[in-house]
Amino acid sequence: MTIALCPGSFDPVTNGHINIFERASGIFDQVIVAVFNNIKKQSFLSIQERLELLRVSTAHIENITIDAFDGLLADYATAKNAGIVVRGLRDQNDFFYETSQMLMLKRMAPQVESVYLMSEHRYSYVSSSAIRELVAFHGDIRGLVPDCVADAVKAKFI
Repeated sequence: MTIALCPGSFDPVTNGHINIFERASGIFDQVIVAVFNNIKKQSFLSIQERLELLRVSTAHIENITIDAFDGLLADYATAKNAGIVVRGLRDQNDFFYETSQMLMLKRMAPQVESVYLMSEHRYSYVSSSAIRELVAFHGDIRGLVPDCVADAVKAKFI
């Protein structure tokens, strides 16, 4: 059985993320969406909020598991017997960033392969940081994130 990880902060999860999860679920036997606390970023949603929104947003995907972890991705992948890390790429900037991350992961866990899935064009401009910026200025995020995320974010600011 091939286990793939889709790691990220998902703060918040977007429709672009969901699309990557759906596509990965058609390729791999099991997909683990793993939320990590990115120490380089100030969190918008708590880990628990992100986990719950991911569970609701991915309920239609049968072979997906939602989890959270702290520490190194290499250690987590090894602990979960995951041989693949799936990353979504929106553009060349994502590619350059992910390449350095992949090289470090490969050094630490040589048995883990990285697979990149290109974002569908309709999601190529959608990022969690763009969603947070829209929310900060009361912009409309419907259609960019799952409905449960739009509702949760709106409720947070009422």
